Amino acid sequence: MRKLAINLAFALLLPLAARPALGEDVVRIGALKALHYATLWYMPQLSRKYGVTFEIVEFKKGLDAMEAMKAGAIDIASSGSDGPIAARAAGVPLYIVAGFSRGGVMIVGRSDLGLKTLADLKGRKVGVVRGGAQELAMLMELGKAGLTSSEKGHKDVTLVYLATYPSLNEALATKNVDAICQIEPQAAIAVSKGFGKEILKPYDTELGMPVKSVSMSAKFHDERRALAAKAVQAFVEATKLFLDKPDVAKKFYTETVFKGNLTSEEYDAAIGNSPFGMDVTPEEIQKTIDAMVRYGVGRMEKPPAAKDFVKTDLLALAKKNLGLGPK
Repeated sequence: MRKLAINLAFALLLPLAARPALGEDVVRIGALKALHYATLWYMPQLSRKYGVTFEIVEFKKGLDAMEAMKAGAIDIASSGSDGPIAARAAGVPLYIVAGFSRGGVMIVGRSDLGLKTLADLKGRKVGVVRGGAQELAMLMELGKAGLTSSEKGHKDVTLVYLATYPSLNEALATKNVDAICQIEPQAAIAVSKGFGKEILKPYDTELGMPVKSVSMSAKFHDERRALAAKAVQAFVEATKLFLDKPDVAKKFYTETVFKGNLTSEEYDAAIGNSPFGMDVTPEEIQKTIDAMVRYGVGRMEKPPAAKDFVKTDLLALAKKNLGLGPK
């Protein structure tokens, strides 16, 4: 019953014009309204070319997309790699089939506090959304700086977990937190609007710029392989278009996805911190798994092995079909 309710709720979110013609294949894609997800948002523009209705279902955070995949409400999800890793550890049958971006994270302090380094966060409240790539990146940076953290307020840094990324900016702007670990373009917006100031892009740990992953339900991947291959190829084509024609990417995201609520300057700053891509390797995902275990992100009783669920055969086929060759 819960699964049926979730499916119905998502169906009601779709505009009539986006609903498929009778008998047409449908691929349901979960995505956040964050800049580095733009290639996923573009896929419906390719529906006619591929003879497939690509439907985008918006989520506020990656963990929600994983829950929807578990319920069978979507076929493909996009999120920080920690999302599908934690879901796989919890028994959700899925594969990571591609990457879609790297980075996209910034630690931003209140502009009135003059915070310049991580050391300045000692004794401060830092806001973050639980379970995303930004949480892991922040915990790793704090650990590297020798700072302890807890949401209970008895460590060097007090973590304040908020529900959504826009709520992080609101908390920073209203001075309810002293700093946030934020995704793009919300980080660029905080800096542009003047209530936030960049402290650090958290990429100088062993994880580097974290790869964001496209994951696919095992049922969809294994039982509807031809359709899954079309979906991956449409994603690769959208990514290639945005890499080759950045002005097209910028116009599409600012006007169609963000509907004029993002300035040209904010887009440029955000995309500089979250470049598009399509590649992912088992080695990268294993590094993320190991870091999640070390810092207790995802609360995994039995961490998965990347080699068991990173499957990039459809990605390789799509790249070959589009003349992109090997990585």
